[in-house]
Amino acid sequence: MTPMLRNPAMALAIALALPAAASAAPLADWPRVTSAIGKDAALEQRVREIVSQMTLAQKVGQMTQPEIKSASPEDVKRYYLGSVLNGGGSWPNGNKHAKAAEWLALAQRYHEASMATDMAIKVPVIWGTDAVHGHNNVFGATLFPHNIGLGAARNPQLLEEIGAATAKATRASGIAWVFGPTLAVVRDDRWGRTYESYSENPEIVKSYAGAYVRGMQGMLKDDANTIATAKHFIGDGGTEFGKDRGVNKSSKSQMINIHGAGYYPALAAGAQTVMSSFNSWNDVAGGTNYGKMHGNRTMLTDVLKTKMGFDGFVVTDWNGHGEVPGCSNDSCPAAINAGNDMIMVPDDWKAFIANTIKQVESGAIPMARIDDAVSRIIRVKLRAGLFDKSPAQNAYAGKDEAMQPRALARRAVRESLVLLKNDSPVLPISRGKKILVVGKSADDLSNQSGGWSITWQGTANTNADFPNGDTVLAGLREAAGKDNVHFSIDAKDVDVSKFDVVVAVIGERPYAEGDGDIGPNGTLRHSGRHPEDLATLQAVAGKGKPVVTVFVAGRPLYVNDLLNLSDVFVAAWLPGTEGKGVSDLLVAGSQPVDFTGKLPFSWPKSACQTNLNVGDKHYAPLFAWGYGLSAATRSTVGQLDASYPAGGCGVSNTFPVFSQADRASFPMAIRSGEQQLVLGADLNTSFSLPGVTVQTSQVNTQQDAKLITWSAPATVETRGARPMVLPPAAAKRAALRFDTIVSQAPAGKVSMSMGAGTLDTTALFKRLAGKGKQTVKIPLICFQAKGTDLKKVDTPFSITSQAGFAAAFTGIEIAGGAAADADAVRCKELR
Repeated sequence: MTPMLRNPAMALAIALALPAAASAAPLADWPRVTSAIGKDAALEQRVREIVSQMTLAQKVGQMTQPEIKSASPEDVKRYYLGSVLNGGGSWPNGNKHAKAAEWLALAQRYHEASMATDMAIKVPVIWGTDAVHGHNNVFGATLFPHNIGLGAARNPQLLEEIGAATAKATRASGIAWVFGPTLAVVRDDRWGRTYESYSENPEIVKSYAGAYVRGMQGMLKDDANTIATAKHFIGDGGTEFGKDRGVNKSSKSQMINIHGAGYYPALAAGAQTVMSSFNSWNDVAGGTNYGKMHGNRTMLTDVLKTKMGFDGFVVTDWNGHGEVPGCSNDSCPAAINAGNDMIMVPDDWKAFIANTIKQVESGAIPMARIDDAVSRIIRVKLRAGLFDKSPAQNAYAGKDEAMQPRALARRAVRESLVLLKNDSPVLPISRGKKILVVGKSADDLSNQSGGWSITWQGTANTNADFPNGDTVLAGLREAAGKDNVHFSIDAKDVDVSKFDVVVAVIGERPYAEGDGDIGPNGTLRHSGRHPEDLATLQAVAGKGKPVVTVFVAGRPLYVNDLLNLSDVFVAAWLPGTEGKGVSDLLVAGSQPVDFTGKLPFSWPKSACQTNLNVGDKHYAPLFAWGYGLSAATRSTVGQLDASYPAGGCGVSNTFPVFSQADRASFPMAIRSGEQQLVLGADLNTSFSLPGVTVQTSQVNTQQDAKLITWSAPATVETRGARPMVLPPAAAKRAALRFDTIVSQAPAGKVSMSMGAGTLDTTALFKRLAGKGKQTVKIPLICFQAKGTDLKKVDTPFSITSQAGFAAAFTGIEIAGGAAADADAVRCKELR
């Protein structure tokens, strides 16, 4: 069912918001781009003069970018390092709460070290950072909505202002280079970086790219300017299944006109650096497999530098060069020869420098390629004025207030919200009304801000880590009067009838790349990963009071069950630290403010509409790209089909049991004696019963695993409400597959069960103890031989220990074909 609008004019407005089928003729080839920052003869002469007096070691040092945790100011001096970076969750002196002055002090030390080398002409070091929604690594900095929310605003001028504000905030910390903007055009919303994209529509990305670069970089003449980075070149948003670092199978025309759309205006605006992308490109239609972008000379040199005329420098992503075939993190002549000028090698940089020097001396890397790379780096540093001022001499140096453009961020939040359902005349809520606020994200700045917020994944944060922010709950209390607002996170033991309206603030928890991927067989069903949100709405819906749902998430998701329980539904994306921007639109104020946001991504009407993009041949969304209501416009969404495929989307040979793809169909529980406790999908809570404790830990990425510690007999299992139904591809030669780290060998018997079949796995886990991450594959036929009937299994994973034992588990799934793998466990090993 497609939602109906009672206002025909609104339907027309939505139609007009859609891009014209042929607004402009598609490009046939990569265009020549003229940069706003042109060549300067005197500056070019100075570049040649500096490079001509550098030794090979000095040149390679300039091309090397380590992480601040592994490179000291003394290292900058000794190895002539051209750059340093701080990764997500890396702070000066390891101090998470470092203020602008502490960041500046370290930046100044790095600068002074670079100017104290024995080089004939001293070259200043440049510090780069991922300031992707404000200066998001820094304690106390204002965080803007993530790009997906800004895409809903449809306001290039706003983007220019945000670019300028982010640059000023970055310079306050002594840093002069920002790894942004991200110009990905996302095609599959299962990608964990979807929120870093402005839109599925390349025209929106195109309209924002130049504006953001102009705001951030200007002409590099002002103390508030920083160097911008167009990233990730190219095709990161178009990988198959939305897999991070996966394969983009676009045609050349699609790569030029969809994934390249943002780069032309960004480079025209003068972007001085470009970051290579982790993905590969296989032009299936054209018959050319370009391989990893980090090793793609055709794209980095022939297209970007030669055809398009880019004269800045190309930087690799975090150890991205190490993924090029034949390379490692400390050695990759192929990446340099492909056209990467600066290599981001966070930890193995000393070996990298030594190996690269040897490779130049042996001829594996031509000296001309080295000279070109270093010339580009020096050119950008000169253009940015880094030779003229130290970080401490900047007008904004050390000023915390320069990192707090709160009014701008609050306005950005207001413009980013999209009203999807408005079946009841609830908004705006009149001041004086009694409001019940529920949901895990109402009073949680970590959920509100998402990934890349203080830490890389945005996890391990509390509200205290955002001292200059306001939650949605705080905004509601201010707007409606604190005595009129009552908060209950899960709506338990609350009499809904005592309130006039319910506001539920729910959604995803923070994630970044890797951990945010849903997976090839995963669905877009939100309740599959966060059943607590469905439970919250079920606790308040149907009680005679209107329910306004504010959905905080980094992508459009299948939420028909949540929509059915809501009278009003607002897509808030990841609004950042200014929660009052949300309350501005929910509660009537002295100045009327209405919803203006339009969907930057199409909203799915079924759980497997993962490749849903405007302009597709069989385009059939629930809410179309460009859709967005005002508070005065009624909709009739009605009751929607909330069904979903139990076995996932069936595009792969795996069936998720308990993983990033689905944590709800078979929720994890612990049993000890007669006691039982269901863990649910919460990644941030520890659970315990006598003899067993379960904590969140890491096996592959942050917070992806459950660490189970036994001290007495107990069981941990994943039990569903109905038996699993394996798709054919997952059932053939299938194995129970999971990743594990065994930190304490079993002191007693350990057994694993699937349905009625039980296996003795004591020897298996003793063998894995102390060996780091291991992938275990237990053929289903082993369980079947012990009595398992696959048609009746509602508990596909169960592990019991009789004594002390500790192991972390993640990625639990049924994998078709895995039983035939050479490293699969043999049934005879399991007595």
